[in-house]
Amino acid sequence: MHWLEHKIPPPVVGLLCALAMWAAAPAVEWSGLSWLHWALGVAGVGTGLGFDVLGLLAFRRAKTTINPLSPGKASSLVASGVYRVTRNPMYLGMALVLCGWAVLLAYLPAALGPVVFVVFITRFQIVPEERFMAAKFGDDYNHFCQQVRRWL
Repeated sequence: MHWLEHKIPPPVVGLLCALAMWAAAPAVEWSGLSWLHWALGVAGVGTGLGFDVLGLLAFRRAKTTINPLSPGKASSLVASGVYRVTRNPMYLGMALVLCGWAVLLAYLPAALGPVVFVVFITRFQIVPEERFMAAKFGDDYNHFCQQVRRWL
């Protein structure tokens, strides 16, 4: 176990990545972006927010915790709805929002932001969550992992 596991809320990690991407990019002339930049950027952000909301709603329906820093408090295994597509829709959503943001920044190195987010969240949030879930839900969770990918 590493000291960073479950220490920084994933939305904070996403926000820090977004701010770093913005700080690294040269000043964006928003009115100068092509319609394709706008369309792809907004589609990424919108799709990401959709995954986030669907994940949150599924957790609310199942009456289980949405606190990513306390996975041991999970009261049920959610495997329906958006969780049939990805085991981590809220993290995927944040990554897609960052991808859309990178497109809107129109600065190629900004594409590192979503990569940093995915690597950090996988190592310090998802892998430790998976340990908790496997211990708590056993074969049901293992079967879920065999049926649904971690990301997409």
